[in-house]
Amino acid sequence: MSTAALTAAETPESLTERTASAVDTLDRLLDLAAQRVRAQVTEDGRVSARLMEQEQRAAHGLAWLATYVESLRQLDAYAARLSAEGRYGTLEDRIVQLGFAEFLAQIFGGIPMNQGEFVRLSDLGISTEEAAGFRIPEIDDLIETGNTPAIRSEIAALIRDQAGHSTFGDPGLDETMEQIRNEMRRFAEDTVVPDAHEWHLKNDYIPLEVVNQMSELGVFGLTIPEEYGGLGLGKEAMCVVSEELSRAYIGVGSLGTRSEIAAELILCGGTDDQKQHWLPKIASGEILPTAVFTEPNTGSDLASLKTRAVKDGDTWKISGNKTWITHPVRADIMTLLARTNPDEPGYKGLSMFIAEKPRGTDEDPFPADGMTGGEIEVLGYRGMKEYEIAFDGFEVKAENLLGQVEGEGFKQLMQTFEGARIQTAARALGVAQSALDLGLRYAEERIQFGKPLISFPRVSDKLALMTAELMIARQLTYFSSWQKDSGKRCDLEAGMAKLLGARVAWAAADNALQIHGGNGFALEYPVSRVLCDARILNIFEGAAEIQAQVIARRLLETRGNQ
Repeated sequence: MSTAALTAAETPESLTERTASAVDTLDRLLDLAAQRVRAQVTEDGRVSARLMEQEQRAAHGLAWLATYVESLRQLDAYAARLSAEGRYGTLEDRIVQLGFAEFLAQIFGGIPMNQGEFVRLSDLGISTEEAAGFRIPEIDDLIETGNTPAIRSEIAALIRDQAGHSTFGDPGLDETMEQIRNEMRRFAEDTVVPDAHEWHLKNDYIPLEVVNQMSELGVFGLTIPEEYGGLGLGKEAMCVVSEELSRAYIGVGSLGTRSEIAAELILCGGTDDQKQHWLPKIASGEILPTAVFTEPNTGSDLASLKTRAVKDGDTWKISGNKTWITHPVRADIMTLLARTNPDEPGYKGLSMFIAEKPRGTDEDPFPADGMTGGEIEVLGYRGMKEYEIAFDGFEVKAENLLGQVEGEGFKQLMQTFEGARIQTAARALGVAQSALDLGLRYAEERIQFGKPLISFPRVSDKLALMTAELMIARQLTYFSSWQKDSGKRCDLEAGMAKLLGARVAWAAADNALQIHGGNGFALEYPVSRVLCDARILNIFEGAAEIQAQVIARRLLETRGNQ
């Protein structure tokens, strides 16, 4: 019997022994890579921002290598957990085999940071001979036996049998989370899916009736404590809800993002009065928030914000320009970041406000003194609309300075980054699952040369690899949420989940459109929308390059420092 045949018939325990050994070896590889990259970016005994920028390829490559190592660690933990619970079936086993084979092969052959940029171990200062020393027999065996035509074909056949399910393969969540998933999925299929593509094509707002139904389901108060009218659930539940709603339409899956950010800002940085006043209204959906942070010439460089807030009696007057503001017209409050101390450069002069505003309409988007704006037309991520906004003496009550403290705005915002990136990773999972759903359905229905497209190996291979990558990203994302819910620092894992999830979503959308062929390029097919929606995930909540830079700096603080 061949090794491949033995692998397909082996016990979960024997596979787990090899995957665990592979992860241990990759940890040592990552330590060596961190040492070598640190040597490239260290100046006078400290990591240099200048050298980090100069050696971006190595630094960002280190971030991607670490993301792959953590992803495989979580895929290994997933297999062990399901096996112990008696839930490890054939599909789960084949996904683990294919996932390990593909990611290991990429680690030693080249990790795609995007379509045209690959990082290789030599970029990280590791020679071919050194890399060969980490190719232990278990790793070679996993690469050789896990990504075979037979395994890819079997995955494609198994997901055909599961078509219509929430996920392909057991995601490893408990019964309560699956009940939440099923409830959100029923709502999305009944209320969102039938009309989502039309909303996209017409650039229409998501109807307020849908928003109200989401309020009744508790979407906006999901993680707000019960004492403030929320459901008091954790980030794991947020992931489940975000994934299922985004699977139907990313606009709906993202409606809760602004409420999540506003609530976390107020919970972490607000006064007791601010918590008592605003959190119940956010939880019930009575008020809709929007986040007003980005400026035209700053992007991710928040330290350079120029929008000013000047104290005038019992009000603050805001002047400046903001851009890429999502859903501001129908929002009731803005979490607004502005500079209250012009003499304090960088982050220290920034303060956060809970700025009240009236709801507007398309005809009169901002019916407030000192506030004007225009819509930014976008490829995808519609349903809420994007705006640039100009403030000219716009008034905010003094009592609405977050926490009643100046100069803490960036610090307060930083406290939301972990949750925001986990939520973005979950939205990416939903978009990727949507792409996989659409690609599978079309591959089964479309007949070419007398048989369905899925009968052709290049098509079924795409679906199998999409399934494996999606499960890997899912496990990394849910692990991040568990870390957050346990009160542990998880900025590294959250950043990795967002980095990988965004790439997986884009690859899935691109492959699903390719399966559609020319029809995928037609606006009438939903996959064209999913492609546009997937593209933004690599940009917002920290562009991939910024995210990799942040991950790399954290890694250089913690890995291989000897």
